[in-house]
Amino acid sequence: MLDASEKYCIVGAGPSGLAVAKNFKQLGIPCDCFEREDDVGGNWYYGRPASCVARSTHLISSKALTEFTDFPMSEDYPHYPSHAQAWEYLKSYARRFELYGSITFRTSVAWIEPVGECGEMRPVGECGEMRPAGECGEMRAGGERWQVRLSDGTSRAYAGVVIANGHNWDPNLPNYPGQFDGLSLHSRDYKTPDILAGKRVLVVGAGNSGCDIAVESAQHAARTCHSVRRGYHYLPKFLYGKPIDQCGERLLHWRLPLWLRRFVTRRVVKMSLGLPEDYGLPAPDHRLYETHPIVNSQMLYYLGHGRIAAKPDVERLLGDRVRFVDGSEEPLDVIVYATGYRINIPFIDRRELNWGQDRPELYLNVFHPRHDRLFVAGLIQPDSGQWGLVDYQAQLIARYVRAVDRDTPRGRAFRREKARHRVDLAGGIRYVRSPRHLLEVEHFSYRERLKKLIAQLA
Repeated sequence: MLDASEKYCIVGAGPSGLAVAKNFKQLGIPCDCFEREDDVGGNWYYGRPASCVARSTHLISSKALTEFTDFPMSEDYPHYPSHAQAWEYLKSYARRFELYGSITFRTSVAWIEPVGECGEMRPVGECGEMRPAGECGEMRAGGERWQVRLSDGTSRAYAGVVIANGHNWDPNLPNYPGQFDGLSLHSRDYKTPDILAGKRVLVVGAGNSGCDIAVESAQHAARTCHSVRRGYHYLPKFLYGKPIDQCGERLLHWRLPLWLRRFVTRRVVKMSLGLPEDYGLPAPDHRLYETHPIVNSQMLYYLGHGRIAAKPDVERLLGDRVRFVDGSEEPLDVIVYATGYRINIPFIDRRELNWGQDRPELYLNVFHPRHDRLFVAGLIQPDSGQWGLVDYQAQLIARYVRAVDRDTPRGRAFRREKARHRVDLAGGIRYVRSPRHLLEVEHFSYRERLKKLIAQLA
């Protein structure tokens, strides 16, 4: 039996953790995976504390652009699988690649810290400069160790750590002045529409979750209002009978310039749906793709039928009602805050993650510039499906680990690259400056970059 110090620790058995465990196994890299729930799935394990999906949740990216690279979703699945189908897919993935044996369930990671020489500043190589150990072309294979304390009180030493616990779990709640006397909840705690039935409901936030909840509220509540701070672009889930992300993928494969993709998409959407301002929503204050896309075929439909009332930002809570910034007021029974999540990794010192002002500053949002055996998988918000991208992340992590262990020239070159360079993950798009886009990546260019690096380390 291998000593734990020869293994890697993977935090979480959701989609990201499973992808890492599978790719490690394929390259013969031993690992232990720890999951606080009693099965795999993470966010897609509906009804568990780790999950923020509702009973009606479906993927907003099509299965073809969501699935792992070597494990297609069932042909029987619809274009947009339900959360139950997504969970079954993840369990099937874990069974197919025999990952269950590497996972310890009902056990969470309480704290992670480096031990030994990890990150130690000292003169290195021939240059004599004070740098993180291993610079100047040296690859100190075996010099980095990590202590992992578990929820059962035990501690283990590991060769490295991959953090894959997800980032959509710590609610970001607005701080409006005043007080609301009705029911308030964040979208992560919204599960079924019975709490909305016959009520006067306000949904705050125009992300995909907020729009999905507003649509569901329109079908059950007495009145539904939807508050947004700015105008957004709305895309239908289907275009010409195909999932819209697959239509967009075709434009990307054709290598059309960004301005032409914007023109084509906006023209087609305008012809099929109309513009947001046609339905009482504010006009977008930015160009298409500069915010995370809202993919919803029903939002504008219910606005057009009067089942959803468009409202601006909230100004103040007034007990049994809310005042908006335009001076209007609305009596309410329920407020659902679909206002996103804070990036929070609470079981490691932020200094070890090269934390910037709002997030870890990592190469490709994965690789630490100094630590050779500390990685974060899934710390992205793509404008398409995520699991396939995380699979490529995991492939690159596994190949880099092997390169570190073998001290290869290509591994040393990658090590220097991750230490010294920041890369543009936006694919030429200027995203609106907002917490919503701290982790945003343009999926096509990001995927191509990962594939190129994987090939270089193969």
